[in-house]
Amino acid sequence: MWNPREYLAFSAERDRPAHDLLARVRAERARHVVDLGCGAGNLTPLLVQRWPEAEVEAFDSSPEMVAAARARGVDAHQADAGEWKPRPDTDVVLCNAVLQWIPGHVDLLRRWLPSMSSGSWFAFQVPGNFDSPSYTAIRELVAEPRWRDRVAGVLRADSVLSPVGYADVLADLDAEVDAWETTYVHVLRGENPVLDWVTGTALRPVRAALPDDDWHAFRAELAPRLRAAYPRRTDGLTWFPFRRVFVAAQRR
Repeated sequence: MWNPREYLAFSAERDRPAHDLLARVRAERARHVVDLGCGAGNLTPLLVQRWPEAEVEAFDSSPEMVAAARARGVDAHQADAGEWKPRPDTDVVLCNAVLQWIPGHVDLLRRWLPSMSSGSWFAFQVPGNFDSPSYTAIRELVAEPRWRDRVAGVLRADSVLSPVGYADVLADLDAEVDAWETTYVHVLRGENPVLDWVTGTALRPVRAALPDDDWHAFRAELAPRLRAAYPRRTDGLTWFPFRRVFVAAQRR
């Protein structure tokens, strides 16, 4: 279950990669634009603004996120990305921080791209921070005896490729590929800002597996580990480096 309020608490930081990604999509006109995994719909207006004459479709697998998107005026609908197929007139697909949740997403790319028309664009970004201190702390805590049997297997596996890995896959699908990576150094504030960040994303499966009391106990054990990994400065700021992998591919 997604909690839109927790996810959007860092909307400025989470949205910035989408702006950077969209800047590399050079489609001047589009007939049908897809916000694949639209979340709370906070990025869909960017697509409407960029291609005002296009039909913009937004969908997400989470009913909570779809409801949040509709509440902000986005005509979103619920759908599974694994079952989605591009329409013949789909000219642009934006997929922001979605594919990392789908273990077989490379196979989906191999299915999607060949079915898109010549000149169309598929642009996505995925977190590339699976080896970061935050994920290391989470995996170590999940593996401890108190939690091991209760949350075994709930964390997602790392299925994200390197920029070169994605470039190889998409070049083989007859696409012109622009692939890169960026490490953002986010400026966070608060007593446990990194814990608050991962609560809205990486810890969702753990939250779903635990009753309320145990969830609060898990967070209480994780908090000092994250504070040690990401110490707060004397001025109250916490640096949170976050690596992301980007791809903007155009069908030849």
